[in-house]
Amino acid sequence: MAEQTVDGSVPGLTALDRGLPAVHPDPALPTRVRVYEVGPRDGLQAESRVVPTAEKVRFIRALRSAGLETVEATSFVAPGWIPQLDDAAEIMAELESDAEHLPVLVPNQRGVERALAAGSRAVAVFVSATETFAQRNLNRSLREAMDAALDAVAYARAAGMTVRGYVSMVFGDPWEGAVSLSNVAAISAELLSAGCDEISLGDTIGVATPGHVARAVERLDATGVPSSAIALHLHDTYGQALANVLEGLRAGVTTFDSSAGGLGGCPYAGSATGNLATEDLLWMLTGLGIETDVDLRAVHRAGSRVSTILGRASVSRVAAALEAPRPA
Repeated sequence: MAEQTVDGSVPGLTALDRGLPAVHPDPALPTRVRVYEVGPRDGLQAESRVVPTAEKVRFIRALRSAGLETVEATSFVAPGWIPQLDDAAEIMAELESDAEHLPVLVPNQRGVERALAAGSRAVAVFVSATETFAQRNLNRSLREAMDAALDAVAYARAAGMTVRGYVSMVFGDPWEGAVSLSNVAAISAELLSAGCDEISLGDTIGVATPGHVARAVERLDATGVPSSAIALHLHDTYGQALANVLEGLRAGVTTFDSSAGGLGGCPYAGSATGNLATEDLLWMLTGLGIETDVDLRAVHRAGSRVSTILGRASVSRVAAALEAPRPA
């Protein structure tokens, strides 16, 4: 029997014209993955051209309509800190009915309070794995930032919110160099014990390689943070993001962060380039027969629209391929 694509057609030009790869499952890998979309928040936060609030709302709705279970919508950081996201309350006012699927980033308890007042039902806190980045990103020591995050977690949990914990600079720091995986594991375990539902490990400057990813997951598991509680947040600075996803899958990770159109980077880490593109992640997962319930073409349309508003082409390789002229 001929192998088929996910739409039931035999692989070939017709399948590719539909934007679908041939499917060749690997029985050693998970059968279902959750794609955690970060484009509206992490993807836009470093952009100097401000996207109108109405377009952000349209972007978020389009991503949810594409089948993405979770779309990180915005951030309730101090006003003026990230001008692109100063309209967080307005965005959540438009989307409050879907708030449980639209987590927002918060730096501290005050951020949680503002998010709650705007109708949010899910938040994400963030800490650094290194002292230097904590100082540069949050103007606090690593311990002070951790304590602020733990206070925010406790407050959010008491309010009935779901909470994610981000750990930045897990795989390397531009100022400190190599990062201790023992420290990463200890920080992650503390966040999980405090009430975080999952821990997202950030390859903030995109220097991770597959072996490094495998060691990180192993180290966290040995410290009481199982792969089922881990998400991978990968940047593609050195072209390693998809290879690192595959290694994460082999290690049992089933949640991966990505950004439509490959939007994003960290405004506080000069060498950080774009996030892993959601389109590229979906193409690979589809080809491996891994279910996501996400419509790749719909994500492509959403990412391309926002990229156009920003005045540039999508950096997704899959988006570029889908938009390329086909042979007659």
